[in-house]
Amino acid sequence: MRFVFGDCVLDTDRRELTRGSGVIATGPQVFDLLVYLVQNRERVVSRHDLLHAVWGGRIVSESTLASHINAVRKAIGDNGEEQRLLRTVARKGFRFVGPVSETPSSDRSGFLNAEPGNDLGEHQVENIAGPVRVDRATSPERAKLETVLPYPTNRRSRCCRS
Repeated sequence: MRFVFGDCVLDTDRRELTRGSGVIATGPQVFDLLVYLVQNRERVVSRHDLLHAVWGGRIVSESTLASHINAVRKAIGDNGEEQRLLRTVARKGFRFVGPVSETPSSDRSGFLNAEPGNDLGEHQVENIAGPVRVDRATSPERAKLETVLPYPTNRRSRCCRS
C-alpha cells in the first residue's frame, strides 16, 4: 500500500519513504511507527498502543519513544512546533492529522533517480543525517566485492549454518 501525504510517499510494500524526489532513510522502528500512525490516523494513538505495535510490548523509555517520534517528524518534514502532520495530544498520545490518500503499491523496478546509462544504478538517498550514496552492484561488481569481503554476500557464513 502507498500512502501519499504532503510531499511524501510512504510505500509499505517496499518499506520506503520518499519526500520530494529523494528517498528518506529511516530505521525500521521509525518506519513502523510512521506506518502505524498513518494507518490509525482516524484516532489518537496512545503511547501504550505504540509500544505494543512497534516494540512488541517491550519496556521502552520515554526518551526512546520521544526520539523516535522526533525522527518520524524530521523524516516527513514536520517538527514539534508546527505539528502540521503529526500532532501531540497532551496526556493522550499522538495523531497523524495530515490529509492522506491511499493507492495500491506499484511494481516499479529499479531505483528512484537512477540514471539510464549508469551501470551501477547509483542514486542519492536523503538520510535524516545527510545524503548517503547507495550502489546497486551488477554481477561483475558483485564478484569483485565477493573477492574483497571476508564473508560471502549471497549465503550464510559457516558460523550460522544449522
